[in-house]
Amino acid sequence: MSVLALLSASLSASAQQITGAPGSPSATVTIDGSQLPPPPPPFGGVIKETAAESTPYWPARVVPPKGAPNVLLILTDDQGYGVSGTFGGVIPTPALDRIAAAGLRYTQFHSTALCSPTRAALITGRNHHEVGYGVIGELSTGYPGYDSIIGPDSASIGRILRDNGYATSWFGKDHNIPTYQYSAAGPFTQWPVGLGFEYFYGFLGGETDQWTPYLYRNTSPVYPWVGKPGYNLTTDLADDAIHHMRELNAAAPDTPFFVYYAPGGSHSPHQPTQEWIDKFHGKFDMGWEKLREEIFANQKRLGVIPPETQLTPWPDGQDAYGGAKLPRWDSLSLIQKRLYAREAEVFAGYTAYTDHEIGRVIQEVQDEGKLDNTLIIYIVGDNGTSAEGTLEGTFNQLTAYNGILTLPEVVQMLHYEDWGSHATYPHMSVAWSWAFDTPFKWTKQVASHFGGTRQGLAISWPGHIDDAGGLRSQFHHMIDVAPTILDAAGIKAPTTVDGIAQKPIEGVSMAYTFAKANGNAPSRRDTQYFEMVGNRAIYHDGWIAATTPPAAPWLLATGKLPDVETGYNWELYNIAKDYSEFDDLAAKMPDKLKQMQALFKTEAAANGVYPLDNSGFSRALTARPSATSGKTEFTYVGENIGIPVGNAPSILDRDYTITADVTIPEGGAEGMIVTLGGRFGGYGLYLLKGKPVFDYNFLDLKQTRWEGGVTGEDLFTRPLAPGKHRIVFDFKYDGPGLAKGGTGVLSVDGHELSKKTIEHTIPLLMSVDETFDVGADTRTPVDDSYDVPFRFTGAIDKLTFDLGPSQIKESDKPAIDEGMKKSDN
Repeated sequence: MSVLALLSASLSASAQQITGAPGSPSATVTIDGSQLPPPPPPFGGVIKETAAESTPYWPARVVPPKGAPNVLLILTDDQGYGVSGTFGGVIPTPALDRIAAAGLRYTQFHSTALCSPTRAALITGRNHHEVGYGVIGELSTGYPGYDSIIGPDSASIGRILRDNGYATSWFGKDHNIPTYQYSAAGPFTQWPVGLGFEYFYGFLGGETDQWTPYLYRNTSPVYPWVGKPGYNLTTDLADDAIHHMRELNAAAPDTPFFVYYAPGGSHSPHQPTQEWIDKFHGKFDMGWEKLREEIFANQKRLGVIPPETQLTPWPDGQDAYGGAKLPRWDSLSLIQKRLYAREAEVFAGYTAYTDHEIGRVIQEVQDEGKLDNTLIIYIVGDNGTSAEGTLEGTFNQLTAYNGILTLPEVVQMLHYEDWGSHATYPHMSVAWSWAFDTPFKWTKQVASHFGGTRQGLAISWPGHIDDAGGLRSQFHHMIDVAPTILDAAGIKAPTTVDGIAQKPIEGVSMAYTFAKANGNAPSRRDTQYFEMVGNRAIYHDGWIAATTPPAAPWLLATGKLPDVETGYNWELYNIAKDYSEFDDLAAKMPDKLKQMQALFKTEAAANGVYPLDNSGFSRALTARPSATSGKTEFTYVGENIGIPVGNAPSILDRDYTITADVTIPEGGAEGMIVTLGGRFGGYGLYLLKGKPVFDYNFLDLKQTRWEGGVTGEDLFTRPLAPGKHRIVFDFKYDGPGLAKGGTGVLSVDGHELSKKTIEHTIPLLMSVDETFDVGADTRTPVDDSYDVPFRFTGAIDKLTFDLGPSQIKESDKPAIDEGMKKSDN
């Protein structure tokens, strides 16, 4: 060993604290933590030619500093400030109440306004653009602030704690894997196990069906609902977390745990069990305006808003809201009121159900006798309440994602009784979302205003927070959570990880607020920028400047938008006196506004915010660097299931030909040959009782089915005979443009079986959580003629997809075709 290496090892050893006899199996060490992993310690024993002459020396096991707490970090989904009962809402949240009563509630805590950006900021302690999440991964583009890649220079809180001796785990939603890295081919560096979480049980992407979720254990897909009637992911996540915590406690009871618990509630689809829906029957018949007033009164009574707070106006098309308008409850028909009240009942049931299962996880901590030394951080939502459900709500959220913003009332009412069940993939009216963000303006997606970014937060840590039940009004942000955990654990942020210099953690610890004496201490966060899809704001020392959204988020950026840099109006608020951003001072204080605008530009340049881009869901069509990027021919042999959408052939907005060479055994065959999607949209090519079928499911609004002739005498309606056959489905798209129709031809062995034309096709998103499956169907059926898994009982010798070029026009990108919005059902 060189002199330099010896010196380095000596300095490193001197910075470590060894407990027990050095070299013994029971020795432990607390590392300095500035370099992760730490340099290997020098061998302290003796090595001779034989073991009898030598002395062994075990490296000390790394443990956190003495007194480091267990950490339970909880993050719910799409819940604005007025959702939980703990912060004045009408939905009981007793688990959150428990944490607030034992600790503190924070009334000025903030997200980024959107799912994966908030989560990236939370687990890294850095601003979302700095870690590649200027927008959700599904809309990522090829710029450092928007590529959905958390770089190796931004180690997660999981990695830091793991390398300092914590047992780390992640349960629930993971919206921080690039969509083009979901497959079995990896790489897995962006998965929880690659980010420092030793165990993962949860789903990938922004959302999943709670009855048949897109679920993984570590990096392997799992299907726990099979054979379990009544299964729901919300309960399953709690069950698995509890089981894992018990295993840890049995195997290593003194090892502190870090559990990141992020269930899907209350993101769409809203799918609680029926008992939770029933609890809220009739609770929302008063309508959304009266709900707002009730929440506002509760918030004042609880003290979670200042007594002088004013309730911001309802959006009636006024210029201050960029013309945004939501219907008044009294303007609705009786049928509309009944439907919309049902939507809110299901959302409330889902929220309460989620909190109940969180409560079971918290109770497990107590049952293990560890509650007194566990830091529990419960964050209510990763952004404001979602406005993606359209003005009406929808029984199938995929319709909205594809630009269909209105549905026939009769179609909606057909799902009134089963709203929230496995037969629906539902979301609620935007007007409910606005009400659940009381007392603020706007909703999820809108980073410029607190309706999009203000979250409830409760923190408990017995023995360290001496103001149980207290309120804290210091201004803080998601990036402040990681440094708070490190501060509580006595662990420093590393300067290098795997030899790579680390970006500074931009958050500040909130631990200074834990003492009662510091209840009114000035906030240690004096500046924070916000930006999402062009909407932006800058906070500094009690003031905030914000752009007026030029279009309502529930339009999903389908209209014409102004120039992203010069076309936005700005507002100005003194939130030290105006908690709800009620009184716009921009016209009265233009110099102050200019000062704040200049500060935004400084912060934006420093944090990778540029280039600004206000295009919305059209970005879903961006080509990304998957292993299949640029391919136009895909070939498969045999059964291949669970291929993610990002690695599958995309038939959207183009011509395509599917060719299946199959062998039919004696006695015939049936089953799925290939499918993508399921009950709520997709396609399937299969044999039903031996007869070829191609089914195209247009978002559960219209099924089109290609199969043999109309009589049993027709030769080609007979089951395929034993032997080899070629089944072809050829589709010619009526482009250019989005959501156009086309003509499909189904043939067998060169003989045409069926030719049909459809008016519309799915333009943007065929599935969120269903996979591309060859030889079986893994989640929900594309139509009701078969039951999953519907495994193919013949042999798939070769399956080929030949794709034509995309027929999307450049002019389609800022807007969804109006005709597609009004699909003919």
